[in-house]
Amino acid sequence: MSTATTAGTAPRTFKEVWLISAGHGLTHWYTATFYLLLPLIGKELGLTYTEIGLIMTIQHLAGAISNLPGGMIVDTVGQKGYLMAASLFWVGVPYALMSVSHDFWMLLVCVTLVGIGNNLWHPAAIPTLAYRYPQRKGLVLSFHGMGGNLGEAFAPVVVGALLGWFTWREVVVINVVPGITMAALILIMLGALTTSKSGAGADINAGGDKRGAREYLNDLTSLLKNKALMIVSVSASFRTMTQAGLLTFLPVYLAYELGYSTFIVGVCMTVIQVAGFIAGPIGGHLSDKMGRRRVVMSSMVLSGVMVIGMVAVGKSPLFIVFIALVGFFLYAMRAVLQAWAIESAPKNLAGTAVGVQFGITTLGASVAPFLFGMIADSYGLYAGFYFLAGVIICANALVFFIPDEKLKVAPATAG
Repeated sequence: MSTATTAGTAPRTFKEVWLISAGHGLTHWYTATFYLLLPLIGKELGLTYTEIGLIMTIQHLAGAISNLPGGMIVDTVGQKGYLMAASLFWVGVPYALMSVSHDFWMLLVCVTLVGIGNNLWHPAAIPTLAYRYPQRKGLVLSFHGMGGNLGEAFAPVVVGALLGWFTWREVVVINVVPGITMAALILIMLGALTTSKSGAGADINAGGDKRGAREYLNDLTSLLKNKALMIVSVSASFRTMTQAGLLTFLPVYLAYELGYSTFIVGVCMTVIQVAGFIAGPIGGHLSDKMGRRRVVMSSMVLSGVMVIGMVAVGKSPLFIVFIALVGFFLYAMRAVLQAWAIESAPKNLAGTAVGVQFGITTLGASVAPFLFGMIADSYGLYAGFYFLAGVIICANALVFFIPDEKLKVAPATAG
């Protein structure tokens, strides 16, 4: 598939989809790398499960707090190509600073910087894709999600292999290179599309919303009162809680409880992402055709069931199968929830709407690792996984309260 037809326009190529999706992959590459390094860092610094969970909680919490300002910056400044490049650069560099970290508190400073930098990516990238391909939101956002899956799939294998030759401190320095390279490509290919140029893509770096601060705050208040947007966002936060808890502690479980090597742990983490890579376009396409609600509800229930199955089979060969199924159903609904949120908000507030959604979802992600760590310290790692399964299954009840989705572009509010 190389073209997409949008309502009232000529066919549009998918070049920007592939580029932005690749950039998204690099933002997730760094996160996946850190998940793999956490067991090594934890052992070197003598961290408890609770402290390991707190590291990821702080990163997600920093992202949650900064997501809303990030969305507001995107809507008011515009210049999405430049903002995406800046975000990618900002995400990569703090991980390199960890190479000189020798205590728990320095690590917390680094992950806080990562959380802040990452908040600019999604409010810039997701509305760009959604409104350049308005009739195929679910599909193109699933491609964007697939980029993230690819980043998280390749990183554990590549980094796991590098750890056979280098220390984790050397690896985080080497790891900066792909992010800086991708940031430069985005600057060259998207940053060159300015308002002074006509043609496809010029709007990526168009100026932002020029309304006054009071008008903007009034519209922001209306977003926070938007029932559909808020419930979709809270539902997404439960999905992200399960994902964050799983990605933080599955490597710890595999390394500590099952005694797997770093390379095998990396392979297991890759299996989740490969399954998510396959699931993304399937879920996105089905939601474009059948509606968002059906896909989200079925995926939530099946994700919880598969987490329970994963823990139940233990060291059996079926463990890998259940890992893959968890990844499939967990990631099948990610782009669907993003498309649903975009459809619930006015077009001129799309960046802020994404900031609101990711602020809420990242808040959920910040809670999960810390709660999991406390549960694991008190009752064992298995109890933590049952907690995650319960979270995602119970979240299904919220979907019943979301107003019926409308598969159309939300109109812009009056300026």
